[in-house]
Amino acid sequence: MPRQQVEEPFKINQKITAREVRLVGENVEQGIYSIDQARRMAQEQNLDLVEISPTATPPVCRVIDYSKFKYEQKKKTRELKAKQTKVVIKEIRFGPNTDEHDFAFKVKHAQEFLREGAKIKSYVHFVGRSIVFKERGEILLLKFAQALEDLAKVEQLPKLEGKRMFLYLAPKAAAVAKPAAKPAAAAAPDKDKKAAKPAEATDKTSQTAPATTDAAE
Repeated sequence: MPRQQVEEPFKINQKITAREVRLVGENVEQGIYSIDQARRMAQEQNLDLVEISPTATPPVCRVIDYSKFKYEQKKKTRELKAKQTKVVIKEIRFGPNTDEHDFAFKVKHAQEFLREGAKIKSYVHFVGRSIVFKERGEILLLKFAQALEDLAKVEQLPKLEGKRMFLYLAPKAAAVAKPAAKPAAAAAPDKDKKAAKPAEATDKTSQTAPATTDAAE
């Protein structure tokens, strides 16, 4: 079977169908040219005519090395993806009759998650006829949000969905812990003695954590 041809993301050279184009760039005199003239200018420099803005009137083109141009575009795309923050969501589950000790334990876990930059999806799970206590669940979730108000902001107030009532919290920017700076090594007082190597703080937070993680109850 013949190999499937990959469609190019930009029109180049003979594939540009506009009758005239606007040339931009450092290696040409910027302005509007007929398509034949623009192609000739590219050929004279052993470069390609690339349509970079097809919706403009007239379309905007550059005279560049197309292979190098595609490489730079892919490089920028990879850099943007690398800079994107991965959102981690931690789940914390309550029952409608959660006691104070268990509540405080879950608040402590939530504080740790928020300082790591994770969002919190907390919910009250109603089993059987306990759904009649939905007001109790709402009060519990609001109390939970209030206990975390220094670290978190409410993204969604308590909302009943089926047998679960959900509350969504997001970390405040000031609450997210920043990695500690590594201490500089002290200068050795004696040439024959090696300077003690300072202990480095280890960051156990995974940057490749899955999008959603269950918290231990």
